[in-house]
Amino acid sequence: MTTPPAGLDDEAGPTPLSIGRRVRALRQARGMTVAQLGEAIDRAASQVSVIENGRRELRVSELRTLATALGASLDDLLDPTPPSRRDALEMELARVQEGPLFASLRLPRLAARKSLPDEAIETILAMHAELVRLHERRASTPEEARRANTELRQVQRGRANYYPELEATARKLHAAIGHAGGPLSHSAASSLAAHLGYTLHYVHDLPVTTRSVTDGRHGRIYLPIRHDGTERRVVLLQALAASVLGHEEPRDYAALLRQRVEANYLAAALMMPEESAVGMLVEAKAARELSVEDLRDAFSVSYEAAAHRFCNLATEHLGLPVHFLKVNSSGVLSKAYENDDVRFPQDALGNVLGQRVCRQWSARQVFERDDRYGIYHQYTDKPNGTYWCTSAVQTDASGDFSVSVGTQYAHSKWFRGRDTTTRRYSSCPEPDCCGAPSPALAARWDGTARPAARINSSLLAATPSGSATGIDRIAVYEFLEEHAPDA
Repeated sequence: MTTPPAGLDDEAGPTPLSIGRRVRALRQARGMTVAQLGEAIDRAASQVSVIENGRRELRVSELRTLATALGASLDDLLDPTPPSRRDALEMELARVQEGPLFASLRLPRLAARKSLPDEAIETILAMHAELVRLHERRASTPEEARRANTELRQVQRGRANYYPELEATARKLHAAIGHAGGPLSHSAASSLAAHLGYTLHYVHDLPVTTRSVTDGRHGRIYLPIRHDGTERRVVLLQALAASVLGHEEPRDYAALLRQRVEANYLAAALMMPEESAVGMLVEAKAARELSVEDLRDAFSVSYEAAAHRFCNLATEHLGLPVHFLKVNSSGVLSKAYENDDVRFPQDALGNVLGQRVCRQWSARQVFERDDRYGIYHQYTDKPNGTYWCTSAVQTDASGDFSVSVGTQYAHSKWFRGRDTTTRRYSSCPEPDCCGAPSPALAARWDGTARPAARINSSLLAATPSGSATGIDRIAVYEFLEEHAPDA
């Protein structure tokens, strides 16, 4: 077998195209025509061509029928290794043309016809690789964070955003303090801290780069006085979760993100116990009254925390694919999760964080309402289908932001707010949707409008050297030295 070109990924697993190329190679090796193979599997020749060109996914039964007709095994068809160098080039060309960078160039797709020389495909692939390199170099400061976020979203999608091992840990901690279910109060959280060997200390002078500080030597957790009761409970539980999970200072941004997700998840599982929350959600689904706000009210948490928790449990326990997004008032995406195939905006490298959400999505339409702090429901016709979403505006120190939970139209029947008559159409990322001013506005203002940009300095500065967290360790150590009981 011919070795594929260096750098091409032949270990990603079988795809419709790799299977199609295997079918074609085996057919040709046996001297069969497309028509003969079609007759052997009781399909038209045109359908065989569709299979060989990777334009159709096959069921296992169809794969077995093909393998029998070709005198091959199922493993032969599922081997992702390209049968030849030419196949490797064509498969890689197809892959890059499906990617976000190629889509951002708005170029017509290039068909890999027999008349297209290998050298031409190699040149195109080399140019694509160079474009990727240039994009990464230009975005070198935030690129590590973006890549880590992208990888983390893929992990979360693969497990439906559900972590059974953390749910089990939460149940053990509840049992240790005799918490039978329902909301976890601040006093219960304090009891949990005592059970884990910590005393709580509320201070005015917590270092500005921290939310809490844990002194493992003396068994102390320092918390800020400035937070209200609800926020103080969250920060305490996150600190306890990090301790229970044995988190050390992360070496890189990917580790930081993973630790944050784990600590936040465990804290949420403690505040909203799985058994209680699932029981409530199952009843609500049966009544076709699912809502994030009921989860929020039942457990006395923020809307954002309730939305996150809903997404933890929706697929595992309710069989519902969902998506979540957090968007600031200018439409910029700061948090995102999906397993319902919704298409978030993305840059040329596939990053979604920092991208601007379509103006027609509920995550932005909620800001246009007179009652912007109420719960908003909307259907949105998107390029890959219709989605129902529920959104709410929240406020923190940085300003207003919206939190949205949505699902495919077919699953909207289980939610309160499904009867909304509000419907929008979005063709993003097509520029004529909302990516450019209308011709009338452009004609009136092009060349005369001179806005002054507000620079987001955090996008321009790298994390301080020597730390993946940006925490000022000198300030933390000086703080601990001042507050230590043996100082």
